[in-house]
Order: sequence, then structure tokens, then C-alpha cells
Amino acid sequence: MKTATDALRVTVIVGSNRHGRFGPVVAGWLLDRLRGRDDLAVDVVDVADIDLPTTLEPTARATAALADVTPRLARADAFVVLTPEYNHSFPAGLKNLIDWHFGEWRAKPVALVTYGGLAGGLRAAEHLRQVFAELHAVTVRDTVSFHNAGASFDDEGRLKDPAGPDAAAKVMLDQLVWWATALREARQRRPYAG
Repeated sequence: MKTATDALRVTVIVGSNRHGRFGPVVAGWLLDRLRGRDDLAVDVVDVADIDLPTTLEPTARATAALADVTPRLARADAFVVLTPEYNHSFPAGLKNLIDWHFGEWRAKPVALVTYGGLAGGLRAAEHLRQVFAELHAVTVRDTVSFHNAGASFDDEGRLKDPAGPDAAAKVMLDQLVWWATALREARQRRPYAG
């Protein structure tokens, strides 16, 4: 039986800060899936709550914003990045959060949950795979994507047909747990030197 100290620390990153965004609806569904597992301890970082400048200059404003988020990313054993697709890619606010950090991503797995119109955010996922590879993070193969996301949820934020997304989430999270466990054990034995 796993104890709370055995649980993997998974940080969910809500990647949209657009006014009127749909992300919180999808995040609610995702968090229900994550919190239903006893092998995961969940934290949420929402880019809409972080006031990071885009200059990447270590100003007082940047230092204050990073004081909360950087330790949370560093503590994570794994990440689930939730992103919409904006103009065939992912939002600038998410890229800004990623770019302010480096070592926090290294040798850790990242699962991707996307949403959007016809493409369901899958082009954003493919761009994120390239970015995370450069940061020495491992993206898990399976994703969860919501095509025509607004029509997939009812007015209460519940999926109209949860069977497919719930099954996809289980596969993705099982992969994330495998990678997170393997990489946490590897980092404990020998620091990643890539």
C-alpha cells in the first residue's frame, strides 16, 4: 500500500491566460481524474495567476513572481500541461513560464492535455514536445485532446460523453506515473548531467 510520502508530486499547469478562456472547465475535469488516484499528489500552477514579464530580465517584479512558482515546479516529479491551441501553437503565457525555468523541467516527464476547435489542440502538443525535448524533459506518448471543446462539455462543466476522454486520461496518467517513478528513482541514484 502506498503512503502519502510515496505519492508522486504532479504539477498541473493551466496554460491559458486569455480573457474568457475555456481552460478552467477542462482543468476541472482533469483535476477530478488526477485526484481520484492515490499514487499522485496534485498541485496547480495557473499562468493567469503569475505576473511574469516577457523580458526574461531578473527584475524585482520577476523575482517576486518566481518566488512562489519556481519552488513548486522544482518539487514536482512530473507535470501535466493543459493548453489550448492559439494560431496553430500554444499560448505565449505558457511559453513565458516555460522559458523562465530550466532545471525544474530536466529529467522529468510531461503529459499533455489539449483543447481547441477541429484539431483539438494537437498542433500545440507537437510544438510543446519540441520545447520540452530541448529542456531535457520527457513527454509521454499519449495525450488527451478535446476537439470542439466547447461542445464537449455541458453548461455545468461536465463532459457530455466522458467514456473516451476518461479512458485516454487513464492511459496517459499510467504512462506519466511509470516515467515519473523511473525518473525519480534515477535522479535519486545519480543526478542528471545532460
